[in-house]
Amino acid sequence: MVGLLKIMATKAPLAERMRPETIDDYVGQYHLLGPNAVLRKSIESNNIPSMILWGPPGVGKTTLAYIISKRLRRPFYNLSAINSGVKDVREVIEKANVSKMAYQEQPILFIDEIHRFSKSQQDSLLNAVERGIITLIGATTENPSFEVISALLSRCQVYTLKPLEETDLVKLINKALTDDDLLKSKSLVIDEYEALFRLSGGDARKLLNVLELIANALEGGRTHINNEFVLAQVQQNMALYDKAGEQHYDIISAFIKSIRGSDPNAAVYWLARMIEGGEDPLFIARRLVILASEDIGNANPNALLLATNCFQAVNLIGWPESRIILSQAVTYMASSVKSNAAYEAINKAQTLVRQTGDLSIPLHLRNAPTKLMKNMDYGKDYKYAHMYEGNFVEQEFMPKELSGQILYDPGNNSSEQKLREHLRKLWKDKYGY
Repeated sequence: MVGLLKIMATKAPLAERMRPETIDDYVGQYHLLGPNAVLRKSIESNNIPSMILWGPPGVGKTTLAYIISKRLRRPFYNLSAINSGVKDVREVIEKANVSKMAYQEQPILFIDEIHRFSKSQQDSLLNAVERGIITLIGATTENPSFEVISALLSRCQVYTLKPLEETDLVKLINKALTDDDLLKSKSLVIDEYEALFRLSGGDARKLLNVLELIANALEGGRTHINNEFVLAQVQQNMALYDKAGEQHYDIISAFIKSIRGSDPNAAVYWLARMIEGGEDPLFIARRLVILASEDIGNANPNALLLATNCFQAVNLIGWPESRIILSQAVTYMASSVKSNAAYEAINKAQTLVRQTGDLSIPLHLRNAPTKLMKNMDYGKDYKYAHMYEGNFVEQEFMPKELSGQILYDPGNNSSEQKLREHLRKLWKDKYGY
């Protein structure tokens, strides 16, 4: 037993030992890699575009990049945005250019956490992507629309990776128990999966880390694993469990939910946890800007102004003084009245658009820059609101099929109640305000 544990300690982590090498071994992302799925067809045709893989941690972004390079037999270069600068990018591009000329194959450059690259770093990739020196594969947990510059994003296909389902996680566990030599020698039996699922949160790497931790903790010939045993071992070995910052997304979740729940004490506590853990302050500030609209909105429009100014100030001032600025914004937003009416409004509107398609734009709302368009009645009968009393005149702004459709329902707070009363006065019974 002791000898086996020593062997395990010197081996690569279980998540690395179980890294799949082919598409068929890859678990999850069937919408991209299942039979006849778009990315699988692209890989099998040896004609992949530069791409951004967007998804939560531990769903296989890095693994997928390796599988693609191996399947296509192309030179593969790997950079981490955390540790690399413009100089590193240029050096890799030069090597890739040499590889391309030597092997006549377009090398793949994989950049993990590409959202952490600055604008200048992302700019340094553009020429190589445009000239076909490299095929870029970037991995990110952040929305690339906000974190990747538009010039680079327009040259890449974005593929969204989904959190793993429970069936996928069970498949990963069973595969590890049957295929990994070290785990197979222990004859492990999983009686209950719930604790493993809860601790992993759909993250395959996290799941396999926990499984290996549990396997190392078994003593006295024990082979059966239940929820109680899993939770007890993780609590005793939390430092090992969290050695790579595994709690990152759990803490940001607790932070956001504390602000949404109007608890400034809990919110500033989780802020301190992130600060002490070395979290990027701009990451925190970006989350506050999103939260200001999603959870506070028109109940207190000043929250968005404060959050935006906080982001700018953090970027300007730097660390460690930025912690004070973040604390001010966090405690203010947690103490603020809340409303998700604006968030719900855009959700309803997008759902409606998907359901109804491209409805015809009323003629009086159309732009008429040419004489032909004017002759076709574009812009005809449009009423310019500022020419009327109170800067308002009733007219139809929706496609006729959606007339009277309510999408924005003001929240139950003093600020939005004033908006509701104003809208009711303007529109009377049309929208039911």
